[in-house]
Amino acid sequence: MSLLGTFWGIGVGPGPAGYIPLAAVEALQQADIIYAPRARTSETSVALQCLTGIHIAPERIREIEFNMDPDRSVLSEHYAQLAETIAVDLRSGLNVAYLTIGDSLTYSTYGYILAALREYLPGLPQRTFPGITSYAAAASAMGWPLGVGKERTLILPCPEDTAALRQDIESHDIVVLMKIGARLPWVLALLCDMGIAEHCAFARRIGLAEEMLADDVSDLCATEAMGYLATLLIRKTPRERRHSRQAILPDALRVNANLLQENLS
Repeated sequence: MSLLGTFWGIGVGPGPAGYIPLAAVEALQQADIIYAPRARTSETSVALQCLTGIHIAPERIREIEFNMDPDRSVLSEHYAQLAETIAVDLRSGLNVAYLTIGDSLTYSTYGYILAALREYLPGLPQRTFPGITSYAAAASAMGWPLGVGKERTLILPCPEDTAALRQDIESHDIVVLMKIGARLPWVLALLCDMGIAEHCAFARRIGLAEEMLADDVSDLCATEAMGYLATLLIRKTPRERRHSRQAILPDALRVNANLLQENLS
């Protein structure tokens, strides 16, 4: 019986090249086959774009087309078929890498693939490499803290109705909203209605063509902003402005210097 190959799950970041961990690059160099997902509506794989600058022989790459069908049974069947295909490669002793946008285990298709493979191949040699999430990249791009002090942050896919989202916002300090899609118009309307749009931020296709960044969504046009790879950062109240000790230290030093001069005179 041949030994199983190793399976690697690799988070390549939200889109820009260079966000992939160095340890994951080493795994890619050892992989015999690299699976790269591509949305059915897209001509190119965003995951592969993230590898720009890393030399990989084209014959090692297998693009797989995804159609994010709302029917969970259809999706489950799709993941099962893909896992079965990957299992054949692993049983042949081949090392396989699976690319995923953002982080490997944060609302990622990779989680389904890994679960299915573990059923097919108990004891599978496997390692998952984390990746930079879209909301972490968005926060960095706009200097937008995702949590300060004891603020409570909720990360979730967009709910289906305004009442549910309003409740989520009211019960947390910050809400990170993913998988927004066509819901964006009513989401923006809700933020304006709650009077918090001016301290919410929006990011789409970070570091890629047609990138859009806005640290105030009051005037954001939903029809222009809608699209794949979009994230909203929602803050319930304006960020508290805090003065650091370093900021007040010069004044304190001046006071002490004046007192010292008075004592010496």
